[in-house]
Amino acid sequence: MSHPKEAVGMAFDLSLMRHASEQSWRAVRKMAQTFQPGLRESEASTLAMEILRDLGMERIWHPVHVRFGANTVKTFKQKSEGDPVLGEDDIYFIDIGTVFQGHEGDVGATFTTGSDPGKAACAAAAKALFDDVRGVWAERGLSGPALYDYAAQRAEAMGWVLNLDIQGHRVGDFPHAIHRGGDLGEFEGTPQAGVWVLEIQIADRDGRYGAFHEDVLI
Repeated sequence: MSHPKEAVGMAFDLSLMRHASEQSWRAVRKMAQTFQPGLRESEASTLAMEILRDLGMERIWHPVHVRFGANTVKTFKQKSEGDPVLGEDDIYFIDIGTVFQGHEGDVGATFTTGSDPGKAACAAAAKALFDDVRGVWAERGLSGPALYDYAAQRAEAMGWVLNLDIQGHRVGDFPHAIHRGGDLGEFEGTPQAGVWVLEIQIADRDGRYGAFHEDVLI
């Protein structure tokens, strides 16, 4: 890596970063198949950990976050309000930070139950915006601040509000924290593949619910 904030350990392997991401997505898909209306948020988090262990996760590097309903507008550092039950026409997201073969996965996605059109649109918009910004990163090599400026403009044009308190971060071979890479949204260089997570969190204009999507830029 050419920039000190992108430093990695001797064990770093891009193919293993890809593997960690793929295993993490496998876990998220299994969770989404398992979570059903009537489940409490706390119960979903417990189930999530069971699924991760079954898939051979070595450890988590950040706590599992499952957010239901109105809690989907909360950031990673904010606590959920109460212990809500997943409803029949609801929205929720899953955010996991896992270690597979010594490398860190960090993925998140939003799902809905039932057929509420606004919530379905919100979930789809978070994924679409993520894909849009990732495409700009791959094609134009924008800096971290430029990527999030672009994301905010696109979110506004799409009719959603981007939460700019969430601006991505470093990952790598465990533990990435020793390299002190900071947030993607503050990184002035061109982000290199395999060491930065792009995070997108949006909400409807009234702040009733939100959606989240993240993955390692590879």
